[in-house]
Amino acid sequence: MQHNKFEHTHVAYAPKPKPLKNESDKFAQQQITFDDAPLFFPAGFEKLFLLIYFITLPYIAGLMFLFFYVGKGKTELFLSLNEDSSFILTWAIGYEILAGLALLYIVKLAISFSINNTKRGARKNFKRP
Repeated sequence: MQHNKFEHTHVAYAPKPKPLKNESDKFAQQQITFDDAPLFFPAGFEKLFLLIYFITLPYIAGLMFLFFYVGKGKTELFLSLNEDSSFILTWAIGYEILAGLALLYIVKLAISFSINNTKRGARKNFKRP
């Protein structure tokens, strides 16, 4: 009976080092509340006002886009466009505009967060294993 010489080989790995950053130092781990929002949320009516903002803000942004960009700021042209477009189309245009602006704002916050985190000396704590 021949034994394989690798049969009883056991490889031991070093424990994986934990990351040096604290959980509070991560951008995605920050706590977000309605108090941090730039909109007005009265206590007890947060969900109602969130629904109102969800409906009205994209519609207003869509109307502004149609007036200034498509209608070129002319009232007659805008009113003729407004008769042909539905509420949901105007809302969808505004929603896409606000979604794009929100994504740009999130990217800006993430970049400024990483710059501030680097300035605080996060690289000084780095040690090679």
